[in-house]
Order: sequence, then C-alpha cells, then structure tokens
Amino acid sequence: MSAAKKVLIVGGGIGGLSAGIALCRAGIAAEIVELQSEFNVYGVGIIQQANALRALDALGVADEAMRRGSPYGKVKMCAPHGFQFGETGTPPIGRFPSHNGISRKILHDVLYEAAQENGVVFRMGITVEHINNQPDQVEVQFTDGSSGTYDLLIGADGVNSKVRNLIFGQFTPRYINASVWRFAFPRPAGLETGYMYFGKKTKLGLIPMTADTIYMFVVSSEGEDNPFIPEEELVPRLKAYLEEYSAPFVQEVLPQITDPKGVIYRPLETLMTPAPWYKNRVVLIGDSAHATIPQLGSGAALAIEDAVVLAELLEKESAISSVLEQYMERRYERCKLVVDVSNTLSEWEQMEWKGLPLPEGANMGALMGKTLMVLTQPI
Repeated sequence: MSAAKKVLIVGGGIGGLSAGIALCRAGIAAEIVELQSEFNVYGVGIIQQANALRALDALGVADEAMRRGSPYGKVKMCAPHGFQFGETGTPPIGRFPSHNGISRKILHDVLYEAAQENGVVFRMGITVEHINNQPDQVEVQFTDGSSGTYDLLIGADGVNSKVRNLIFGQFTPRYINASVWRFAFPRPAGLETGYMYFGKKTKLGLIPMTADTIYMFVVSSEGEDNPFIPEEELVPRLKAYLEEYSAPFVQEVLPQITDPKGVIYRPLETLMTPAPWYKNRVVLIGDSAHATIPQLGSGAALAIEDAVVLAELLEKESAISSVLEQYMERRYERCKLVVDVSNTLSEWEQMEWKGLPLPEGANMGALMGKTLMVLTQPI
C-alpha cells in the first residue's frame, strides 16, 4: 500500500489534470491548486500521437478525446506548392491511430471533467507561497494565507515553474531563436489528414482539430532577441511568411487570416532540468521538468506519460523515495531524447533557412522517424 495518501498538485494544466486523475484512480487523494481564478486555456490545437493516446487511455479518457477531436493518419510532408515527398508520425499503437488532433480547450475540458468525476479537489486562484520540504512530508503555505501538509507535492506549473525555483533553484528556459504562429480555420473539404509544408524560410502545418475545424502552425526564425511583436503587425507578418506557399489547402485558408486576435504567436523555449527531478517529497512533471519545442509534437504527451507513470508507481510501491527513484529511471532518458532531438531539428531547420550546409550525415527525416519509433515503446 502506498505511503502517499494525500498529494498536492501545483498547476491545473494538462500535466496537473492528468496527475490528479491518475492519482485518484489509484486510490490516492489529489488536490490541485491553480493560480488562475478560472480556466482560460491558451492556444489553438494540439497534436496527440499514438503514445499520447495510449497514456490518455490509462486515464480512461482516450476514447472521449478521439470522439471530440479528429483522429488521422501520418502527416503528409510536402513542398510549398503541394507536392508530397514523404510522411511522418508514430505508427498506430493497438487501436490508437498515428494521430489525434484536438483543440487545447477541448482536451482541457475532457481532462477537467474526468478529474471532477474521479474526485480531484480544486482550489482556484491560489498557488504555493512557501514549501517546507521534509524527508517524510511537505508543509505548504499558500498565497491566500492558508496552509496544508501532504505526503507528496507534484510541481506541474509549467516552464516557469515556481515549485522548481523554490526547491531546485533558478533554471531559465532557453529561447531557441524560433517562434511559432497558430491560427484556427474551418476545415477545408478533402483535408483528410495532417499536412506539413517546407518553405525556404519557414515550415507550415495544417492539422485537423475536429470534424469541422483545423489549425495552421508556422515555425519561423525571429532572430536572437526573443522578439515581441505588436498586435497590429501579427497579421501582415504572418501573411508575408505564407506568400511562398501555393499549395491549394494553404491558399484556401489564407484569405481568412484577418483578425490579429486570432493569431497565437509564441517564441519557442526549451528547458531540461538536471536529474533528479525530485527532492525529499517534491517532484516535477511535464514542462516544469522538461519543456520541449514542438518539432516532434510530444510536449503534452510527455507530461501525460509522467503523470501516468508516477501514479502507477505510487499505487504499487510503499516507499515514496523508491517511487521517485524509479520514476526518474523510467522518465529521464525518454524525455531528454525528445528535448535534445527537438533542439537538433530546430538547429538544422534554421541552418537551412540561412542557406548553411548541414552537418555531415544530418538527416531530419531519419532522425524524426527513429525518435518517433522510440516513443511507441512502453512507458
């Protein structure tokens, strides 16, 4: 029987909700504190590859995510004018397809509903102020003046994690000289799967989210200064990047980009916290431990897997210290691989955009394929 009877989760995003569901399903009381007073999900869409669906199935929500999302096969890789020269994505795993596209808000709703059904306790509008992290328990002071004592604290509060900074010290995410632009559209007739187009200075993806909607992402290099772009420049700059893409699907949605408030722009940052991701009774999951850029579409998947593995170990093993050691053994190398390969792919992309030769033996397709195959392996 687990020594963890009561667990505090800091952060109510994808990783935090997944941890709450997994813990309650394992018979462990879970409480989530979320800084926002109400959920206002940022972003447009998300790609769930087969390994992400497998992890969601362990939470009992994979079928609902696919029902509300849009399952599809491998992504077609194309030239700017639409010629297909390859495909990418994890192979199907059992009954799970290569991908499921879904709105971030819909995925959050699916997880939130499951968390409520499983008995997760939510405290909105507060977070941790002080953590007294002891070998046998963790005492927490919250920002509303209240306090609590827990067997374990899970930091799931993102790339700028307050939990990480309080317990492990200051680790600053690294901007990788690239940014991503996203915009949602009605789904064009005939778009049956995901598409990725490779231009001279950018790459562009069209990803199904539901039966009726898709989102576009564009990855660009905005220089070395992590630039802020004023709202009035978002639409013209995004459209300028799209000028070289004559592919029919891109041309069909291009005229719909008119509202700058619909453009979701974000500089890309990466972080790999050194091992171990735990100290006494505090442990990190998801972006608080390993924030990755979207080159492999695996950031959310890794957070969900972290939650599933941690809860599985807590249910089976009585000693929390042993659980956390095993958690690191099962998660560190897998997560580091995704972070490192994603960074390498981004570096190679930017070299190509600058007209520089790639390192000898560099092969983006082969590296992506090899890494995605690793992700099909059991977690």
